Order: sequence, then C-alpha cells, then structure tokens
Amino acid sequence: MAIKRYYASKDNTITNAFEEDLTNRGTDANMGAADILEIFSIYGQASSASAEASRALIKFDCTASTNSIQADRTSGAIPASGSVSFYLRLYNAPHGQTLPKSYTMDVSAVSGSWTEGTGLDMEAYKDKGSSNWVSSSDGNAWTTTGGDYFTDVSSSFTASFDGGTEDIELDITTLVEQWLDSAGNVLGSKDDEGVGVRISSVYETATRSYYTKKFFARGTEFFFKKPCIEARWDSSIQDDRGNFYYSSSLATADENLQTLYLYNYFRGRLRNIPSIGTGAIYVNLYSGSTAPIGSAITLVADGTHVSSGSPTFVTGGYVSTGIYSASFAITAASTPLETVFDVWNDGSGTQFYTGSFEPYIVSPSAVAPADEYFLTITNLRQSYRNDETARFRIYTRQKDWSPTIYTKAVATPEVQVIESGSYEIYRVIDDLKVVSYGTGSDNQTIMSYDASGSYFDLDMSMFETGYSYGIKLSFYNEHLGAWVEQPETFKFKVESRQNK
Repeated sequence: MAIKRYYASKDNTITNAFEEDLTNRGTDANMGAADILEIFSIYGQASSASAEASRALIKFDCTASTNSIQADRTSGAIPASGSVSFYLRLYNAPHGQTLPKSYTMDVSAVSGSWTEGTGLDMEAYKDKGSSNWVSSSDGNAWTTTGGDYFTDVSSSFTASFDGGTEDIELDITTLVEQWLDSAGNVLGSKDDEGVGVRISSVYETATRSYYTKKFFARGTEFFFKKPCIEARWDSSIQDDRGNFYYSSSLATADENLQTLYLYNYFRGRLRNIPSIGTGAIYVNLYSGSTAPIGSAITLVADGTHVSSGSPTFVTGGYVSTGIYSASFAITAASTPLETVFDVWNDGSGTQFYTGSFEPYIVSPSAVAPADEYFLTITNLRQSYRNDETARFRIYTRQKDWSPTIYTKAVATPEVQVIESGSYEIYRVIDDLKVVSYGTGSDNQTIMSYDASGSYFDLDMSMFETGYSYGIKLSFYNEHLGAWVEQPETFKFKVESRQNK
C-alpha cells in the first residue's frame, strides 16, 4: 500500500465581503457547514476603491485520532520521515459565475486554533458565528483579521491557476512533518491547526477582481471531491528470487546487483525476528541439487554489500516489520550452478531460513522481444469491504507461449516477472480516476514482484461503497522508452462492512 488519504475534520469560508446592501460587511458570517469553500477578491464593487476577500480554512487531524497520520506512522502503516510525501488535495467545484484566471493562491499553516461553526449562507452572509473574518472562535479574535498564518517557507506554499478550473495538488510534506514533530527535532514543531487558502497578496490587493474560485468542502456529497491529505510513498519490493541473473559484462554494476528477501510470518502476521530486530542479518550461499552442500560459495567483494577479502557471506538488513533483504552479485563458474541455496542466519550459527533460486545467464539477442503478455489477477474477488487492505496478485506470461501436447498436460507456463509495472484504479460507472498511475518521484503505484509475479496492496477505505471499480496495468517498455498500458481490465466492487 503506497497511497493513503486523510480527510478534513473541519473547514470553513471566512470573508469581509459586503452584504447585499453594499454597506455592511459579512465579517461575522460563518459558513462552516456549507458544502463549498469559496475564495475570491473583489475590487471596486461598493466604491471605486473598495476591496473584499474570501478565504478558506481547512484542518486535518494529523495527530489527534486513531486514524491519524501520527497513529499510522507509529503502527508502521506509513513510513518514517524522509520516505513519504504528503500532498494537499482540493477539488475544483464547477459553477456558473465568473472564473478568475492567471493568478496564484497561497496555502499557509494556520497559527492558532479555530472552530468550524454551523453556518450555511454563502450569499447574504446571514448566518452569524465563529470562526469568521474577525474571530477564531466564540470570544476569541484573530490577532490579524482574516486569520493568523505562519509565513516561513517550510509552511507556506503556492498554487498556480492558469485556466481557473484547476484542482490544488500541493506537496506540503515539510508542514505535515512539522505537525508530527512534537519534539521539534527535525523541522521545528507546529501545532496541528490546518491551513488557510487565499489568493496571493499581490492579487488579493490588486486593482482588479478575482471572482470566484470554489472548491468542494468536506460536507460535499461527492465522495472523491472531499479535501484530503494524500500520503504517497514507494512501498514496492523488488525480490529477484524468481528472476535472478548471474553477473555479466553486458550489464552495469547496478544492474548486476540482485536482491533477495526474507519474510518472517508468525501466525499469519509479519513479525521482526527477535534476535535480529531492525539490525543486520547474514546470508551464505551454497551449491547443491536438493539441499545446501559443502562450503559456502566465495563471493566477489564490492565494498558495500559484500565485505572485503574472500567473503563467504552477504550482510543484509531490515526493510520493514518482518521483512529483511540482502543484495549481491554472483559470477557464473565455467559450469554454472543450476540451483543456488541461500541460508539466512545471525552470523553466529543460528539459521532462520533456507531458500533457493535458479540463476539465469545474460545473453544478447539479434531480435527484439515482442513484449506482449497474457495477464490475470489470480486472487481477484468480486467484492471487498471498505475496511480492509487487499493484495492483488498478477500472473503474467509471454503471449506467444506455445505449449506442445506434452507440455500442456504436465507443465506450468513460466511466470514472466515484470520489473517495472504500475496500476491505475477508475470508477466503472463514469471512468473517474480514483488512483492515477504514479510513476513520478514518489512511485506510489509501482508494483512489487517476487518469484510468483507482480503484486500490490490497496487500501479499500479510499473507495466509495456501492460502486464497481476497474484496475488497469501498465508495463514499462525499455525499447520504446515509455509506459504501455495493457488491454486487460479487472473489476471489483467495494461494499461497506455491514453489507458483507
């Protein structure tokens, strides 16, 4: 699972705009229960130099609830600081009024607490209450009318709007980490009071109007349009056990480096090995036909993964709870081994696991491969609960596999390991992209692989219940230098726990 969404716990629109009489301002108006957030600046409406503005306040309980970012970090559901990015996502709400273009908005951390309120009126500003333009809560005024905000670069961000209909998708990782860093060890802690969204001051104070930009608020009926913070990270595991190659002069040093994984399950759940914890683990390699025999294979030292001299072991390490890995390269002998056994141990004689793999020899070809595949999700269910995380297993083979009568009867076609695969999820009824291909810097939709093929985990709480969704897969084609979407689509439905 490499995407998780955290939805707003409160939001509000605050304004100093004139009421209908163009005399009184709605500075004490509250719109905390509205399903829209509205942001604008208006120049010259009440007089030749009058100025009005509207801003949005949005808070996310990053540290205060059992489903918060802090709780998920503590449990290991999301990675530590430096290994995950956090994006603020606000969704454009279409409307029939004038839409401003070619401007920017500032997103800044709010520096004090505030209340949401229960107002709805976004036209006449008749619903009074806090928070509003002058008050953060009942009996408490903002230090500065219009809200109090931090202005340091680590908690201030800018979103650009060229056509006007754009959503906001801003990397606010530095701010979220400050909310989480209560001790002030990394970036300096900040209280989790959310963000304010406003037209940048150079436009908000300009002698022209930017009226009006609307986003969906947390009260919207549209499930996928609610304000959220989206955590993204690369959780992929590239386990080369089923696709291990001998070192070759035809490949670079990095390409020759292969990785094996150890998964320690206890009663169906991943657990750290008590004597190892998060420390080093060691791997010895042996020859043999059905079991390790003789002395450990002498490895070529690379100074990083394999120690100097004439080493007979690889130093591996901790990946995440219950998962360890070791990376190394081995050179084929004059008579290459068909099977290599990997023995995982603590370096002092205690063995934890013995596995095996069958290395391939790299060889050039005079013909470029077709790179056409048959694929299926072997464990796809018709429906899933919205409170579970599902793992999807993808079986892939070359499309041109042509079995004989004999092989069709007795052999299983070899799994084609796809080292660069990504997934996308859409809602079937309207083709709405729920999870888009994430193959950029965060690689949040890159699939893992092991000896059984590719797989990925999906948090079903991200999906609205009662709908069917489709999975699309793309593989990176080295010959084309591009991602190629596969023709197959795999569908499932998400239901609430009560309906299962």
